[in-house]
Amino acid sequence: MKHFITCESVTEWHPDKMCDQISDAVLDACLAQDPYSRVACESLTTTWIVIVAGEITTKATIDYESIVRNVILAIWYDGDRKYFDGNNCSVVNLLHKQSPNIAQWVDTGGAGDQGIMYGYACNETKSYLPLPIYLAHTLARKLTEVRKNGTLNYLYPDGKTQVTVEYEDQKPVRIDTVVVSSQHSLDVAQEQIAAGIRAHVITPILGDLIDEHTKFFINPTGIFNIWWPKGDSGLTGRKIIVDTYGGIGKHGWWAFSGKDPTKVDRSGAYIARYLAKNIVASWICEKCEIQLWYAIWVIQPVSIYVDCFGTEKVDVQKIVDVIKNTFDLSSKWIIEKLDLRKPVFKNTAAYWHFGRDEFSREQLDSIDVFQQLL
Repeated sequence: MKHFITCESVTEWHPDKMCDQISDAVLDACLAQDPYSRVACESLTTTWIVIVAGEITTKATIDYESIVRNVILAIWYDGDRKYFDGNNCSVVNLLHKQSPNIAQWVDTGGAGDQGIMYGYACNETKSYLPLPIYLAHTLARKLTEVRKNGTLNYLYPDGKTQVTVEYEDQKPVRIDTVVVSSQHSLDVAQEQIAAGIRAHVITPILGDLIDEHTKFFINPTGIFNIWWPKGDSGLTGRKIIVDTYGGIGKHGWWAFSGKDPTKVDRSGAYIARYLAKNIVASWICEKCEIQLWYAIWVIQPVSIYVDCFGTEKVDVQKIVDVIKNTFDLSSKWIIEKLDLRKPVFKNTAAYWHFGRDEFSREQLDSIDVFQQLL
């Protein structure tokens, strides 16, 4: 049976991703001085202004305004001609302390909120991500690479990518459609932009999956010169499907960026991905989705649900039993297991939270736990 799946990604200079990076930069700054900081930082940007809000309890001494400006300037926004300037934009700080009603229970190891978290993995790629989102992310990173190294020096930072993969009997067989949109200089013709992106971004990444019937749309609106924040606002957590599995695996209720690891919205999703990846890597199934449901102040998840979509080689209940009997899954244990008190979160705020081996949540060190089921 034939079907099509589409996923998209954005570069780190998309306005929503800039807000994610600001929120996680604030988190990292707190954790660097006080690893036990409690942070829930949200960011919003529109024309010439950035607002940071939320709850932070920390022993660290933080210059929040400098953090915001440094992220903006590092991104490239440093002048009027770019519609934004990190040197002189307004920065509004609305941060305050975490509620003591929440803190007292988190201190004892309980979950800081109720919520449902999901983790997903499949064997379609070496990163155990679905092929469409993996390709969309890889195209987005390549788009940034050729801009930075000067190969396509007429490109500007903001960009989006989208890939539609054709499946036959649940297996990816070809690329049906590719969409790439990128900011650009006005003195370059669209034909040159399209040819450059096709030759230096699309073809090197998609390779043999492209055929004579693949459709390409490069800057389909014709011109991309009015960009954010004049053309678009930005908000932390507005790219949560990009952050996870492109809509192929489910997403829970929450965004990740700006939240310290005591928030199970983040750490719970990270450990669910860790478990799903180790399960698939153990060869007991081809794809796996794990749902964890936490109740506020309760230490362990209230429920654990595993779905292998009919690809399992063992009884799914046995997989659930192994998880319950082997892994603690309290927020305290997750933080220690995945080493989440370090200032490593800003690097997760762009492209993918999952599928990158440099992060501890991607380690494959529990394969043998599940292989014993075979």
